[in-house]
This record gives sequence, structure tokens and C-alpha cells, in this order.
Amino acid sequence: MTDLTGQFFWYELMTSDPQAALAFYGDVVGWSAQAFEGGDHSYHVISGSAGPLGGIMAIPAEAGACGMSPWWGGYIGSADVDADARRLSEAGAKVQRAPEDIPGVGRFAVMGDPGGATFLLLKGSSPEGMDASSPMAKGHVGWHELYSGDFDADLAFYTSQFGWGKGDAMDMGEMGSYQLFSLSGGTDFNNMSGGMMKKPAEMPQPLWLFYFVVGDIDEAVDKVKAGGGTLLNGPMEVPGGAWIIQATDPQGAMFALVGMRAS
Repeated sequence: MTDLTGQFFWYELMTSDPQAALAFYGDVVGWSAQAFEGGDHSYHVISGSAGPLGGIMAIPAEAGACGMSPWWGGYIGSADVDADARRLSEAGAKVQRAPEDIPGVGRFAVMGDPGGATFLLLKGSSPEGMDASSPMAKGHVGWHELYSGDFDADLAFYTSQFGWGKGDAMDMGEMGSYQLFSLSGGTDFNNMSGGMMKKPAEMPQPLWLFYFVVGDIDEAVDKVKAGGGTLLNGPMEVPGGAWIIQATDPQGAMFALVGMRAS
């Protein structure tokens, strides 16, 4: 099994309408879903072509009372959640929710990076690990993108604390630099896992955006619109010949897609 310590490996949607979200993403991305066995049956595990990759659940009542809106969160693998939470907080992160156990799942914590974007730590309770999917496996995450609240601090934080590799930086003019990175630590372009850039002024808060892989980007765009989602940007071609879009789902959670064009 792949050692996923320090890497994003599980993606979770907290939403105001889980059943509607399951239907929407099932159509757009092609996920299958099933209720979590042995635990909270309101939590649905979603799977792409290479197996499970995340879950969809309702926004917890206490979080909703505090104003949480639908959003996608990413879990980074941890060998020791408590120790990592302490270490990361000393490096400039903020513990947003202290480490605690999820029965039958593992131990987790909610963190904020130096610029304010939220991510989660997780150590699974099962001795069985997960294999990382191939970069463009359908339904899985093909790219990770950080809209940073403090670009320099966040870049230093993730590369030093998780061992991410620093690739090339692309000049985006007035928008600043788009810094490529590799979750597995490499520096070669073909090993890149995502990019980070300064948060645009029109974006309300720093966040991680995850790009789900689809087969045909134009077909997916039609399904986003037909399903009640809102297209924010794209389709736009990116290096390597793929096309991307950013969008919000019908409940308002921001997500992105990456895929090819049929012609």
C-alpha cells in the first residue's frame, strides 16, 4: 500500500442536501455511492474508477449554527494526529478542531494553514492502507489547488512540514505566480500534483479546490448546467492538453473538473 502520510488522500463534501448532492455528482462525475457500513448511515462513501475516494454528509447541526456553508474539505494522511497538530501549530497553522476519534474510522483534526485555508488530518484506525489512484483516474482528484491567504508563508509551510516538492512557478501577470507542487516530493513537471496562488480579491476566503477527473469536459459542463450547478470559469485548456472548469454545485459548494475534449 502507498504511504499517504503528508498527502491528500480523502475528500469530503459537507452539504445542506446530501441526497441532492449525491445525485448531482453521480451524474456529473460518475461516482457510485453507498452508505458507510458499521457507522453513521447518513455518511455516504463515494467511489471513482479506482475505488473509494471520499464521502458526502450533511453539515453538522453545530457547524450549521455557526454559519458553515457547503464546502469540500481534503484530508492529509497523518501517522500521529496529536503530534502533527502540535507540530503544525508551532509552524504557523491553527487548530480549528482539536484531535478526536471517529469510531470505526480513525482520529482526525481540523487545521487552518498560515493563510487561513482549512485542511484536515486523519490517521485511519484500520491497518489496511490505500493505494493512490493514477493521476487521471476517472472520478478521482487529478489536481489540487490552493487559493492562498498568505502565499509565501503557505508555500514555506507545506513544503517544510509535509515534504511537498516545489516545482516551477508560472507568471500569471497581475494575478502573481502560480506555484506548482508535488505531494510526493518530486520536482519534475510530470510529478506535479497541484498549484498554489494568491487568493483573488473576489474570492471571499482562502480555500483548497479539488479537480475531479471526467472523461469529456464539454459533456460534464452540460451536466453541471442541467443539474442546477453554476459554471464559474472555463472550459480552459491547460498544459498537457487537458481542459478545466471551476463551478459551484446546486447547494453552493465550489468544485472543479479536469478532462479532455472529444474533438
